[in-house]
Amino acid sequence: MIDLYYAPTPNGWKISIMLEETSTPYNVIPVNLGKGDQFKPEFLAISPNNRMPAIVDHKGPDGKQVSVFESGAILMYLGEKTGKFFPQTPVEKFRVLEWLFWQVGGLGPMAGQVSHFVNYAPNFPGDHSYATERYKNEYDRLLGVMDTVLKNREYLAGDYSIADMAAFPWVLMYKRFGVNLDAFDNLRRWFDVIKNRPAVRKGIDLGKEYINPSANQSKESLKMMFGQTADSIKKAAEEKK
Repeated sequence: MIDLYYAPTPNGWKISIMLEETSTPYNVIPVNLGKGDQFKPEFLAISPNNRMPAIVDHKGPDGKQVSVFESGAILMYLGEKTGKFFPQTPVEKFRVLEWLFWQVGGLGPMAGQVSHFVNYAPNFPGDHSYATERYKNEYDRLLGVMDTVLKNREYLAGDYSIADMAAFPWVLMYKRFGVNLDAFDNLRRWFDVIKNRPAVRKGIDLGKEYINPSANQSKESLKMMFGQTADSIKKAAEEKK
């Protein structure tokens, strides 16, 4: 059994989709980000970056318990554990890794910044127009990269893989960013095919009851999510001892 420390966000959806696609038994442990569950000692013990998702596999390699944090690493772990959606022949493996790293280093962070400046920055004083435009343009560029590649292949790395599971949740947010996905013919086709996979739909639906957008707009929640510094991390670590 795998414990999934989870909140219904794009990074959380990556893992719930993979678990559903591989029919891997798992137990959901909700992480309420607005209330600060990510700073609890028991969570920091498995996710020192105080971010979800994270997993604990009670039957890891050699039957030993193992924890994994960072969504890209979790996808790789589950791919190797199940032998699904993560090819191990050298060329195919590195094609998948190219797009997985592209997502965790590019599409995810850029889309996350768009989301921040569109949904949260208005709660803070100042002119955020430059940053909003900057990240919207970069998100648009990255969608264009996907669209170009998908002109000649069905999925990002050839066959359906963890690379597609990683990217899909960050494309799923396009409406919130004011993007017209129909402007990207190949990406639109890819998106529609993936969103209609039963396991993907089940993974995205996981934890809908946890979603309360208004709760995350309170001053306390905003400070909890965006007021972190090196000192706050050090303090949380000291409290853990």
